[in-house]
Amino acid sequence: MTDVRTRGRHAPARLQSVALASISPRRRFLLETLGLDVVIVASSYDEQQPAGERIDPVELVQTHAVGKALAAAPHGPPVLVAADTIVALDGEMLGKPRDVNAARAMLARLSGRTHTVHTGFAVIDRRTQRRETGVESARVTFLPMSDDEIARYVATGEPLDKAGAYGIQGRGALFVASIAGDFYTVMGLPLARLGRAFASLGYELL
Repeated sequence: MTDVRTRGRHAPARLQSVALASISPRRRFLLETLGLDVVIVASSYDEQQPAGERIDPVELVQTHAVGKALAAAPHGPPVLVAADTIVALDGEMLGKPRDVNAARAMLARLSGRTHTVHTGFAVIDRRTQRRETGVESARVTFLPMSDDEIARYVATGEPLDKAGAYGIQGRGALFVASIAGDFYTVMGLPLARLGRAFASLGYELL
């Protein structure tokens, strides 16, 4: 990876807006906290894991992130961001639960244990076709959760659209004992890594 800041030829451009190939309100919010205007663009990418295949979660989130970026609609700002997040426990990947029963089962498995969250990202400058990609991982330890706590949490509706059936930025934070790694990775977008990617493509946020 070559950082354009070391070339000494052109000053980095101030990045003011990005396209986001995701409908995730959390990812949009995180980009907006960096002072960016965010334009949501649709992506036709199918992120389903092929049935019967055992795939490394790090490889899978990277594949999904790049796939979403490449399949994004062509409108919006030239710099495009895509990401994918997966929770892994005991060698199994936990995506978004299909219903409330699946959400309860996922949370019961996570209760009192440590799992890993992997977030893959892709940043593409559509003017130059240059891209930066990467994966960040964090270890999250849950407090023990009673069946009643799990049921009440699932009843809020928060777990149903989130990998691993919890949102660390919401009520799910009540069950998190500790995090080893980047908090924003667990939330769905590793901001520090993303900033490095922007810089490598010739854009600065500061």
